[in-house]
Amino acid sequence: MSNTVAHQARASRIRPPNPPQRATTPKPTTVDRGPPSEEDTQTDFSALDVLSGAPPPATAIDACTDDGFVLNNGAALSRCGLLLVGGEAFRWWPWRAEWADNKAGGGGANEKRRARVRNEKGQWQVGDGAWGVLDLVWPKPDLLIIGTGKSISPLSPRTRDYINSLGIRIEVQDTQNAAAQFNMLATERGVQQIAAALVPIGFKDV
Repeated sequence: MSNTVAHQARASRIRPPNPPQRATTPKPTTVDRGPPSEEDTQTDFSALDVLSGAPPPATAIDACTDDGFVLNNGAALSRCGLLLVGGEAFRWWPWRAEWADNKAGGGGANEKRRARVRNEKGQWQVGDGAWGVLDLVWPKPDLLIIGTGKSISPLSPRTRDYINSLGIRIEVQDTQNAAAQFNMLATERGVQQIAAALVPIGFKDV
């Protein structure tokens, strides 16, 4: 029996033979793939862009300047914000709505003239009067893109609740990205569906 165990122990130590070496090919010395294919089955990816032939709306934003905006129709706006609703562009001073709210609330002369779009918690907030155009327009846009300036700021519950009460969804971005988002969605879905409210990238609360 001991011979059998010893034989099994020797058998267990027997390793299988090494696998045969795979043939290797030399690394190519050129990246030339030959002449371009002329087959009709080639995919033209540029033809798949369904928006490539769609003209941008006249209110598309060509540039965001430090104190204003330049539109696709050539209009240049400075020292103001921009409200885009229903294919129309409006000069917009949302901080003035805050002045009116402060006055109605009994704020002092210095308080009501402060140009601010952020509350004491750092949330982006403007007076309800800033949304007068959205209050009046019909049909109302499905989505409002808000540009909060050079950097993105959270929207205050007060401002969010007021806009939502109009039946309008909200997306918040910094102004540069909000402008790009408006251009894309307004081209894709139309200016009746997409609105934008933007403050200049150089605006600072005072």
